[in-house]
Amino acid sequence: MRLDLSSDVADLTAAIVDIESVSGNEKELADAVEEALRALPHLTVERVGENVIARTDLGRAERVVLAGHLDTVPLNGNLPSRVEGDRLYGCGTTDMKSGVAVALKLAATVAEPTRDVTYLFYECEEIEAERNGLRRLAETRPELLAGDFAVLMEPTTALIEGGCQGTIRVEVTARGERAHSARAWMGSNAIHKAAEILDVLRAYEPTRPVVDGLEYHEGLNAVFVGGGVAGNVIPDECVVTVNYRFAPDKTLDEAEAYLRELFEGFEVKVTDGSSAARPGLTHPAAAAFVAATGAEVRAKLGWTDVARFSELGVPAVNYGPGEPTLAHTKDEFVEIPLIADCERRMHAWLTA
Repeated sequence: MRLDLSSDVADLTAAIVDIESVSGNEKELADAVEEALRALPHLTVERVGENVIARTDLGRAERVVLAGHLDTVPLNGNLPSRVEGDRLYGCGTTDMKSGVAVALKLAATVAEPTRDVTYLFYECEEIEAERNGLRRLAETRPELLAGDFAVLMEPTTALIEGGCQGTIRVEVTARGERAHSARAWMGSNAIHKAAEILDVLRAYEPTRPVVDGLEYHEGLNAVFVGGGVAGNVIPDECVVTVNYRFAPDKTLDEAEAYLRELFEGFEVKVTDGSSAARPGLTHPAAAAFVAATGAEVRAKLGWTDVARFSELGVPAVNYGPGEPTLAHTKDEFVEIPLIADCERRMHAWLTA
């Protein structure tokens, strides 16, 4: 299927949505995106796996990156797309094919931007991190992500969400000693001892750090509890999995150190972690983006791929027409006027 980049941005969104691209199956959509971009003489296009990178090279003083993922979560009876009033329904409409459509329209219509632009469309964002196309490019071709500022077209209802929180998961283990439950006094119940871990979590008071003028809201929660051997055995181990969402005033190492201190006396094992990203709104390119779009700015209370740009020294924000609370739902939709609004505002930024 071919994409007509001269079509209305809402129609383009529908066309992109109707090319099914569940994670791992992005080839058809990546082919269509590559074909459409290669037809534009002002862009240099490169294909790496199912990632498509297009660049202007006008020798401008700044380079900005517009990035969006091509994949979606599995279908749920929500294709093909359909229009009802001002809403476009379908898998990926909000997360984040409407954002991809905006970036593609800009690529087609802004032949001589005031800043050089890298348009980046990547694979496998919705699944395990090691398959994430942006991560793999950051590790193998970091020069393709280079820039002074980046915009990730995540759903934000056309608000600017600066940076993102970091996340770390740890397993906190309480140890005991096995015994027959008929003679419980001869052992030590690890599940009972895990109450001390839960007490720490109950006593936790979330902090609200202000970073680059934006207020974040941290969180510390148990997300799994595992323990027990048999119905007649006093358990000798209980594991509480804890997720800590931390603001970008901490590094990943500092977040780990905080948890180890908090759960002193227990075994703490890190199972997963991703760094936070500072908003970087003081950078001239970021400030110009905020001024040109006129959008409200708030902190991103969650983790997104802006952190990958941050690790490369590129400040980044989240900005897109989708509604984040509708992502991954059966009745996912995007408000059609917001798609056009995002296109208009970003067009003004790239041509100012």
